[in-house]
Amino acid sequence: MSGIVPNLINETIAVKDQSTGPWRDAWRSFRKNKLALVGAGIVLFFILLAIFGPLFAPQGINDQLLKDRLKPPSSQYWFGTDDLGRDVFSRIIHGARISLWVGTSSVIGSVVVGSILGIIAGYYGKWIDTIISRIFDIMLAFPSILLAIAVVSVLGPSLQNALIAIAIINIPNFGRLIRSKVLSIKEEEYITSAKAIGMRDIRILFSHILPNSMAPVIVAGTLAIASAIIEAAALGFLGLGAEAPAPEWGKMLADARMFLRNAPWAMIFPGLAIMLTVLGFNLMGDGLRDALDPRMKN
Repeated sequence: MSGIVPNLINETIAVKDQSTGPWRDAWRSFRKNKLALVGAGIVLFFILLAIFGPLFAPQGINDQLLKDRLKPPSSQYWFGTDDLGRDVFSRIIHGARISLWVGTSSVIGSVVVGSILGIIAGYYGKWIDTIISRIFDIMLAFPSILLAIAVVSVLGPSLQNALIAIAIINIPNFGRLIRSKVLSIKEEEYITSAKAIGMRDIRILFSHILPNSMAPVIVAGTLAIASAIIEAAALGFLGLGAEAPAPEWGKMLADARMFLRNAPWAMIFPGLAIMLTVLGFNLMGDGLRDALDPRMKN
């Protein structure tokens, strides 16, 4: 009897470890992807930097010491100073909060609006699908950055309007993605059964179709955050995004371009921050795609 109990406990633990499920299997697959874990680590680092970094920044974002302008990296100024004597390291830390906020907020808005339009177009079809699909096609006919510039030009240059513009240009991508999933899911037998027992359309859409369409949206959303960060930096570089003295990374690049020869660090470090953040989201998005897409599994 003394040996039976430990054996039963070991067998129970083994059964729990071998338990399966779509999300559990996806997590196991994601953990095996080393590049995806590196990307997740980079993303987590910048998230923690955005949350807690400003508490430990050596200087304020607008603290100007003109006697120390364009100082190279040193023990006092880790990333050097800009043309106004502001600490580049402190501004990059504060800029992480802005870039991540713009990237995630714009993508969340795109996902919400695009998913609603995609579900309506795919589920009801006919003339509703035709109208929504043609709107998506018209929006996709323009280069995304040009469309974003046009939207910001109409609304006026500001960080909030840049966020709105980035959200608008990404709506067709998520709308078409959700629409294609709905077209296949609505033909499944369990959807037909739900209709047969008199279940309302709104309940079918949000209880059955939407949850089964979220896997590709999660992958696309992760990759879209990286694109949104680049687009926000591009708008800031062109003077259509964040306004001075906000420490937005694209704006920092624009302010430092006149001093590239004398103070290259003022451009190098914001550029590295953008590159690493985008790399992290792309690596994590690729890992999520491999984990959630059944076609990528052996």
